[in-house]
Amino acid sequence: MLATLESAEILSEAETLARMVVESDVAEEYRKCYIKMHSDPDTQRKVRAFMRMKEQFEEVQRFGRYHPDYKRINKETREAKREMDLDENVASFRRAENALQDLLDQISLLIGRSVSEHIKVPTGNPFFDSSCSGGCGTGGSCGCSA
Repeated sequence: MLATLESAEILSEAETLARMVVESDVAEEYRKCYIKMHSDPDTQRKVRAFMRMKEQFEEVQRFGRYHPDYKRINKETREAKREMDLDENVASFRRAENALQDLLDQISLLIGRSVSEHIKVPTGNPFFDSSCSGGCGTGGSCGCSA
């Protein structure tokens, strides 16, 4: 494929946009929280404990409630997850991760809508996916144009 001046300009603008995202305060906060979460020994202990319990839970799930340790492992897995989720470093990382994802979703939506209002942009965020363009199968009861 021959590169045209227009495609070269688009690539240049995309690189500029990517650099702006990487250098943004949101991305900086994400990196800071990521490093803090991965460098704190107590947080990592909680994450490893949850991962071990999750492996045991997945093994027990093969037999379901008929496994002799099902209730105990299920309870311990939920407790380990709760302990991990309540860790301040994990919570901060998740908030930063969601903020970065929201920024990327907004950028995707702006780019898609600048091409056409009918372009579907898979953001994974119901806030941005509110217009289903008639593909929801409810017959228009959701307010779409089915």
